[in-house]
Amino acid sequence: MTDEQQPELRWAPLPPRRTQRGRVWLIVGLVVATLLIAGALLFFLLPRGGAPDPDPTETPTPSATPSPTATASPTPSESAAPPASPEPTVTPVTTPPPVEDPSIGAFRDQVRGWLDDGSTGLDIVSESSGQDAVSVLDTMRDDAQRLADSTPPSSIAGAWSDGVVVYADALSALRSAVAGGSDSADELADARSALASLRDLVRL
Repeated sequence: MTDEQQPELRWAPLPPRRTQRGRVWLIVGLVVATLLIAGALLFFLLPRGGAPDPDPTETPTPSATPSPTATASPTPSESAAPPASPEPTVTPVTTPPPVEDPSIGAFRDQVRGWLDDGSTGLDIVSESSGQDAVSVLDTMRDDAQRLADSTPPSSIAGAWSDGVVVYADALSALRSAVAGGSDSADELADARSALASLRDLVRL
């Protein structure tokens, strides 16, 4: 065995491999520079949002604001004239048509029922007394008022009006006699006579 020392073995680090980092940074720098240049061009070349500068060759146009002298003031004659008032409209006055004179036949048909009820009522009164007769006479007096309100032909208007008054008075006298319990034969005869005169006027 020899005394020579064996060489000591040591691990030596491998030399570092060259990376591509330098190249990557170069590319990134170029891209950033390109973007900055493009942004600067856009900033200077694109139009601003404000109004464009006026062309020095153009003549300035007058403003649209009216001057105080442009306002037209009314003349004294115009301001003093009152507004024209509308002409008043005249409403035509229409007169109602004259009432047609009824014929005797038409008037007879109108009053026949009240006259017939009068004859029947006087027959009932002659056969009854007291409150029953008074109630019938009250109804007959209402019918006499309806006879007075009806419009007779002009040929019998005066006689009809007078006859209805005589008939209504006769009924009132008969009612007083019946209500008082006294003899009512004369009053009954007067009422029958007045009713008969009205019936003759309309040819019943």
